[in-house]
Amino acid sequence: MPSNRDRFVKAFSGFNAVKDPNRMEMPKEFVRELCLRAREQLLREPAMLELQPPVIIVGDLHGVFRDVLMIFDQNGYPHVDGKQYLFLGDYVDRGPYSIATIVYLLTYKLLYPDKIHLLRGNHEARYINVQYGFYAECIQKYGMGDGTAVWELFNTVFNCLPLCARIQKRIFCMHGGISQHQTAWEQFSKIHRPCLIPDFGILCDLLWADPHPGVVGFKHSPRGVSFVFGEHVVTEFCRKFDLDLIVRAHQVVLDGYEFFASRRMVTIFSASNYCGTFDNAGAVLLVSDDLKCSFAVRRPEGHRTYGVETKSTLQEIQSLHAERSKEGKLKLKKFLEKGEERMPPVSASEQPAADKKTPKSQRVTEEKSN
Repeated sequence: MPSNRDRFVKAFSGFNAVKDPNRMEMPKEFVRELCLRAREQLLREPAMLELQPPVIIVGDLHGVFRDVLMIFDQNGYPHVDGKQYLFLGDYVDRGPYSIATIVYLLTYKLLYPDKIHLLRGNHEARYINVQYGFYAECIQKYGMGDGTAVWELFNTVFNCLPLCARIQKRIFCMHGGISQHQTAWEQFSKIHRPCLIPDFGILCDLLWADPHPGVVGFKHSPRGVSFVFGEHVVTEFCRKFDLDLIVRAHQVVLDGYEFFASRRMVTIFSASNYCGTFDNAGAVLLVSDDLKCSFAVRRPEGHRTYGVETKSTLQEIQSLHAERSKEGKLKLKKFLEKGEERMPPVSASEQPAADKKTPKSQRVTEEKSN
């Protein structure tokens, strides 16, 4: 009788052999066992992970399984190259292969728990992923009864995910943003999981808050939940908590990464060609042993720099940004206004209607690679 690990090793080998989400074998019995074991593993970890570099930080994936494989192909696999990865959440919804994405990452996590670290995003919540595609994908793949049960299982796993991470106590990472309710690091040791995400407070802000240029202090977010915050807030937060850099995800950005507050905060978005309608790049942040940072950027096919690898100074990258056409930036603005998710009109504790039919700046350098 094969052990649980043997089953996951065999399944993971199969995933890597086919590299095709349509051919990955993910029967509901396997998914059930995977979710049960993943919950056990995740609950052994604290709400805030303490990591040591080097580490590769990955932003939103949103069911773009192609990008998951490309990230590992380009930057190294934990089981082959010993690489360590930190994922900032939003594994599901919007993209076509949410199930394959989360199954692959959870299986990898079980086999290499010290190399794969998974944080929670705002889409790892039932009241969001029942609306933005994950629930529908589960129903399509497994049928109404089994699909609902599979979706429920995955959400029990999401309730166990860690919420943030520190790298060598100098780089603070989360999905959304910083919180005005955070007063000490010790607060995270008092968070008990599994948990739902409330519509206010630290847990909510870690998954939902956004930086916003021109804002002074904290303002209510147009998303209808949490806050937006300004540059001075980031600067003071870094000073108060002795941080060099804050790394977050949560927002699509044209080049796959975008700095804020004089490079004390950076947004990472790793799903290229988001929703299949915009030619944004996908990026990951590479943090070295001595906390020097660089970016690996993947441009979508058809982009004018597709297939080109360059190492750029900050000045060169700023020049590249300046060359971006006004038309391209306007297209991104309209895309975000139309497609950015808002908090639905139900509380986190409400049962969704699943059965309805409906630094230090000198430490940061940039590397662009396709």
